[in-house]
Amino acid sequence: MVTEERPAGVDLSSLAQRHADQWAPAGGHGPSIARLARTAVRLDEDYCRAVAAHYDRAPLRGDGAGLRRRYDRLKRQNLRQFRSIVEAGIEIAPWLGEGQPYEGSRHLRESVHRTGRLHVYLTSSGHGPSPAAGDHPLSGPSGVVVDGVEFCHNDLFRAVHDIFGHVMLGNGFGPKGEFLAAFCHMHTYSRDVHPILFTEQIGQICWFFYGPHLLDGAGGLPGPGDPGYLAPARRPYPEQKVFEFPVRFLDAFTSLFQPERSPDD
Repeated sequence: MVTEERPAGVDLSSLAQRHADQWAPAGGHGPSIARLARTAVRLDEDYCRAVAAHYDRAPLRGDGAGLRRRYDRLKRQNLRQFRSIVEAGIEIAPWLGEGQPYEGSRHLRESVHRTGRLHVYLTSSGHGPSPAAGDHPLSGPSGVVVDGVEFCHNDLFRAVHDIFGHVMLGNGFGPKGEFLAAFCHMHTYSRDVHPILFTEQIGQICWFFYGPHLLDGAGGLPGPGDPGYLAPARRPYPEQKVFEFPVRFLDAFTSLFQPERSPDD
């Protein structure tokens, strides 16, 4: 749920609400961010494995004018969100130190609340300058330069997701936390970019936690203590693919969420 603390005095829920309201009919309001933040999720392992398998089988790079237009809209909308966060008073800077800037989601959230600053682990540090990474639509320069470093669009996207999906909501980096973060943050974008948002967030998360590369010889998913279990810290990250998930996956994703009951229910 939305945290009571406000990093740098910024009301993130109200800020996110303004972005959600942009996509409502004229004079109307978008989905309530405060209400979405009180949503509960039911993880379905079969569904997560189906998403992971589809991501695994998908081509590295899809094509088509429609797909390119969706990514262009995503970049424009995300840049507006990034700028609004910075203009509200939160500093977003590249991480130029060794390793990762945060030990985990709690460290990230507490650090941003305490300092009003988010450090971004750069895409170039995590994926490298390989040709495959370089032709992703989000790999291009964003025009945003901080501390002498120009962020690519993927850096901006991950930063905005950390702020609106994790810092604002208090969600962790596990499957449930990432599902909740993506579900709420998705509503701050226009519906036409939701299929690629799903690819960039849920597709990659499901592959990381439920991908075919993690299954044992019998097709099962080993847990901690089981033979063949691979701890998250030792797992590979998914290739950042470019394609749209079929709508049926998004519909099934939405069905996993329901409002939390009040204590009196």
